[in-house]
Amino acid sequence: MSKKYEESGVSLQAGYESVERIKKHVARTKNLGMMSAIGGFGGAFDLSSYNFKNPVLVSGTDGVGTKLKLAFELDIHNTIGIDVVAMCANDILAQGAIPLFFLDYLAVGKNYPEQVEAIVEGVAEGCVQAGCAIVGGETAEMAGFYEDGEYDIAGFCVGAQEKELLLSTENTKSGQIVIGLPSSGVHSNGFSLVRKILKDNNIGLNEEFNGTTVGKTLLTPTKIYVKEVLKVLEEVKVAGIAHITGGGFHENLPRALKDGLGMKIDKSSYEVPEIFKYLQEKGKIDEEEMYHIFNMGVGMVLIVNKEDVDKTLSLIDNAFVLGEVTEESGIEIV
Repeated sequence: MSKKYEESGVSLQAGYESVERIKKHVARTKNLGMMSAIGGFGGAFDLSSYNFKNPVLVSGTDGVGTKLKLAFELDIHNTIGIDVVAMCANDILAQGAIPLFFLDYLAVGKNYPEQVEAIVEGVAEGCVQAGCAIVGGETAEMAGFYEDGEYDIAGFCVGAQEKELLLSTENTKSGQIVIGLPSSGVHSNGFSLVRKILKDNNIGLNEEFNGTTVGKTLLTPTKIYVKEVLKVLEEVKVAGIAHITGGGFHENLPRALKDGLGMKIDKSSYEVPEIFKYLQEKGKIDEEEMYHIFNMGVGMVLIVNKEDVDKTLSLIDNAFVLGEVTEESGIEIV
């Protein structure tokens, strides 16, 4: 125990307690390759247990952004960890890879073990949904750097796939069909604008909205698509996948396409969730701009050949035909 360190605002005892509290949550994420227990200097993972013949590792890292401000204000911390896993695991999935393990970095102004446990509970739940193991992480207590009770969290995920099974934009071509997968809401992008809209309109997070509150609707965790999409990849030759994050349709859909190709999106093919209509109205945002910012109710898309459409739709609940790949570059929303 260090009294001097305690006087500077850092509690070693709180750090020890936090580690003990999170162990049971980490244990939930154990998978085939998980070797090490939390507390070592590095996380070990046995790739050989997956019997890959010619594996390529695929990695992704991300944070949650200013959505964290809503968690602080509502004092709800057990869902934000799902978001950080989703942002990383969904990106890896878009390459056709299987998420294998995850590490998180949590920086706090003051270590409150109950709060840290709630955050890691969410990380563990996200990893369970993504099928990946927590093999390590870091909780940094940074007195004087963050406001009391506030924190930041980022994650790092590693996956793998056989080299010949990784997705390539070279497999996309005009005439292929774009399948949309519903989002769970705003996910984890655009929250600087969301918060500005709320502030400019004096909208409180506890204001009623669609049977719940504005805050709880916005805090809904990012959907993790891993298990359902991996099921499709086993049975269908998918040409490409796009994870719809910051930049909305116009920035993310082209990332799944070969240069020179585009997409024609039928916005009437699905119902845009009410939260997006609400934000558009309150923020006085042009509809076209909304598709440049938000996922608009579509969190991921799969590009498949016409003959594989019915099979793909049968494998994913609530999936729908969103549009098609075109010969002209750019995203056309009609």
